Amino acid sequence: MGTTIRVCRPRPRSGRVAPVRFPDDVPALTDGLVSLRAHTAEDARGSWEQCQDPLSQQWTTVPVPYAMSDARDFVEGIVPRGWREDRDYAFAVHARDGEGLERYAGTISLRPEGSRRAELAYGSHPWCRGRGVMERALRLLLEWGFAELDLAMVVWWANKGNWASRKLAWRLGFTMEGTVRSWLPQRGELRDGWVGTLLRDEPREPGSPWYDVPTILGPTVTLRPFRDSDRPRIREACADERTQEWLQEVPRPYTDEHARIFVENRREMSASGRGLAWAVADPATDVLLANISVFDVHPGREAEVGFWAHPEARGRGVMTEAVRLAARHAFVPEEDGGLGLHRVFAFAAEPNSASRHVLRSVGFTETGRDRHGTRMRDGSYVDSVVHDLLEPEWSGVSHRS
Repeated sequence: MGTTIRVCRPRPRSGRVAPVRFPDDVPALTDGLVSLRAHTAEDARGSWEQCQDPLSQQWTTVPVPYAMSDARDFVEGIVPRGWREDRDYAFAVHARDGEGLERYAGTISLRPEGSRRAELAYGSHPWCRGRGVMERALRLLLEWGFAELDLAMVVWWANKGNWASRKLAWRLGFTMEGTVRSWLPQRGELRDGWVGTLLRDEPREPGSPWYDVPTILGPTVTLRPFRDSDRPRIREACADERTQEWLQEVPRPYTDEHARIFVENRREMSASGRGLAWAVADPATDVLLANISVFDVHPGREAEVGFWAHPEARGRGVMTEAVRLAARHAFVPEEDGGLGLHRVFAFAAEPNSASRHVLRSVGFTETGRDRHGTRMRDGSYVDSVVHDLLEPEWSGVSHRS
């Protein structure tokens, strides 16, 4: 559906000959399902409701507590001043809810930074989340900004950990540039910030994969995404002497902070398209038993498999079942929800007989060795044995069933 625009174009500061008249000069944009327009006094109620939401308070700089007077000042004072002063082009978002009623859905804006640059900002009302409303709204806004404001680039910022905002920016084609430490102010603190960029001629679609971690039910284990509640079990597993014997990168001592970083890094791996990791859980209790990862993914080609087990899970076939399920997901075609890979491989220290047994049990073949590829805790080196499994080999056995 095409975009409909009623526009009286705001001019850049340097070329402005007359102030923007609010609301007369604010363009109205629609794709037929979602609309952007100037804020009105009636939007104060929706703004107030949005800012009572815990997620809005967690990830934005709205005042806490947020009173109705704050909402009225926002829609009747802050927003009009932003337009008149060419420093914040904010739109009210409207869309139809599940009952077909037109409702306030949030606020989005472009904030000029000079030299044909602008910052993207957005906040959604809780009712519209998960419905695609914000994505539609932001596509309208970006199209308008690049065409009517002649922007060359748009920058996106979010507090580190705001995965919903990051995924939306990813859908719109923003490139994740990294993390800036202690950069974003929020209620007297400086938070680490994610930053992404979108150039005017770049496609408005993801430039890299984002691997959502599916829940996979096996006969004896469940593979699911990691949760913050898994941290105590992660700490127990990674503080274990046997785990640390074979995984030299594991910190010693291993603390709860290390476990927090581990969970965060699993999410980052999925979001950056490098791979995905599962918590291997007991189907009856949901207690963490192990970790299994498919990482360094080369789409359509290959990836590496890595794993460790909690001490309580060893000797029960947990790891063998988890590797089998992860390998199956790696080989399942992309159109069927898998990774569509041709080959998966793994390294295991030659003396690590338990890990090598797991790999052989799943069907991996020993193909070579990486001489002195594993450094032990005492500083000595041992060979790493290379194992791999090909999709045709997997397809030719009963694992596929």
